[in-house]
Amino acid sequence: MADNYVMRPSRLGDLQSLIELAELSGPGFTSLPVDVPILRERLQKSDDAFLGRLHRIEYGKYLLMMEDAATGEIVGCSAVKAGTGIDQPFFNYRVITLAQASQAAGNLRFDMDALVLTNEYVGYTEVGTLFLKPEHRGGGAGRLAAQSRYLLMAAAPDRFGDKVLAELRGVVDNEGRSSFWECLGRHFFRMDFTEADRLSATTDNQFILDLMPKYPIYVDLLPPEAREVIGRCHSDGVGAYKLLQWEGFEFDRTVDIFDGGPLVTAQRRHIRTIQESRRVRFEVGEIENDPAAKQGLASSDTLSEFRASLSESILKDEGTAVVSKHTLDLLKLKPGSEGRIWQRSKS
Repeated sequence: MADNYVMRPSRLGDLQSLIELAELSGPGFTSLPVDVPILRERLQKSDDAFLGRLHRIEYGKYLLMMEDAATGEIVGCSAVKAGTGIDQPFFNYRVITLAQASQAAGNLRFDMDALVLTNEYVGYTEVGTLFLKPEHRGGGAGRLAAQSRYLLMAAAPDRFGDKVLAELRGVVDNEGRSSFWECLGRHFFRMDFTEADRLSATTDNQFILDLMPKYPIYVDLLPPEAREVIGRCHSDGVGAYKLLQWEGFEFDRTVDIFDGGPLVTAQRRHIRTIQESRRVRFEVGEIENDPAAKQGLASSDTLSEFRASLSESILKDEGTAVVSKHTLDLLKLKPGSEGRIWQRSKS
């Protein structure tokens, strides 16, 4: 039942569960590589971030695990990286449009798209690593995994950038083959997509700067199978893309250099969940079948003990929200505790 799901900070003991999620996520899911040392390091970095052990807050990498509170099973995850491009470059292709014109050719004019290597998102906060086990999708679980990241930002806004980005997995087949990579990247890197993907996840990305083309690449010179996937996301990511658009993220004409997947951005203060959430004091009450109750999410409002769950609530004018005892149990809060709610509009 999705009502039993809770998002909470990852722990070092979540390694085996994280490995299982990585194995299920499939090819091209760069942020969940099937690599035990990398996953162990990510859990350590997340622990350091949540517990305030960092000497620079921009290095924070916050990994949230979705737990079924009834069984203790880890059924998914999502994450927030406080600052991209801080500890290593964050390369992408920007799609630019070049106007071509010639009076000598009878005033001929047309536009051509080209790909230009960029590293322009330094300091942006990145949301990603959203993955749920297939049997636990639906019923609001995906929304909880996605929106909990914005409630986390609202709990400690000074820890995160003013601008937020998300990078979606591009079109990759079940064998881990990317037509965008085969038609473009392979010519410069002379390696398989999976190997380049692994290097991107495990190195400082200097190899990208060393090997990538330094000049614009005309899109029309690429084969059709590469052109048609530029800016398209993997079929498994369509739901996540729609949630990002609902939050206010927009395609920035920037794509991943390996699989051509889209990158979307938004101002943090304009993100819908952050705008519509409210800091409240929780009260316990009977809200089932109450016409004033609205569906939504509830969360604690402290970073180190952050938790978020699906919840029905009644918002009072004086800044108090009435929720069920079950909701407070999921959040590990007591009546009178402060937290945050987001209510879904009934319109």
